[in-house]
Amino acid sequence: MAANTLSVILPISYPTSLSLQKPTDHSLAFNRDCKFIPFLGEKLSIRSSNLSLVASKRRSSTAATASFSLPISKEKRDSSEKLPRWSARAIKSFAMGELEARKLKYPNTGTEALLMGILVEGTSLAAKFLRENGITLFKVREETVKLLGKSDMYFFSPEHPPVTEPAQRALDWAIEEKLKSGESGEVTTTHLLLGIWAQKESAGHQILAAQGFDDEKAKELAKNMDKDIILSFK
Repeated sequence: MAANTLSVILPISYPTSLSLQKPTDHSLAFNRDCKFIPFLGEKLSIRSSNLSLVASKRRSSTAATASFSLPISKEKRDSSEKLPRWSARAIKSFAMGELEARKLKYPNTGTEALLMGILVEGTSLAAKFLRENGITLFKVREETVKLLGKSDMYFFSPEHPPVTEPAQRALDWAIEEKLKSGESGEVTTTHLLLGIWAQKESAGHQILAAQGFDDEKAKELAKNMDKDIILSFK
């Protein structure tokens, strides 16, 4: 004869709203309805409903914007000629160059920093060409410190170190070469690299020369000047 089984279910009430606050710009709010938990049962069963993400702050803009222009000289700004846009890789290379200048605690973004920025970005034809010829970020950074020295350890670079005159001429050279070509499209990282090479007295040119870069390599690279990357499908 089967034994009788006594099952006892006790109602346990929970708060209908549980709010978890995180130290961010958003708060995550949960609304949970909980019925009963078996006293002698097997599992804890919770039914969740109305899961919502509540923004505690609304930003004035929901879309990220990016600048398509790098520093240009006064002559270029005053010109009525329509200037071409920089490619996304060139813009990122410039931003990485600023960061490298800050890492070395330099007060300005020079041609050497632009060169390092190209290598940090790393995906452009210019960066790949440099690596294929044995010119790496580590070597360029080492040559930079040898050539320009170390900054004072207590000096802090500005958030956006202003470009040096040679660096500005390199940027202007890149734009000018694009205009001379008469072709549509953007100013690429290759334009930027060749602009650095064109500044014979600059630190960037000297560092490239010390690593074996020469006019022949510059001519070879210039064949794909209007491309930031070549896609190959196999």
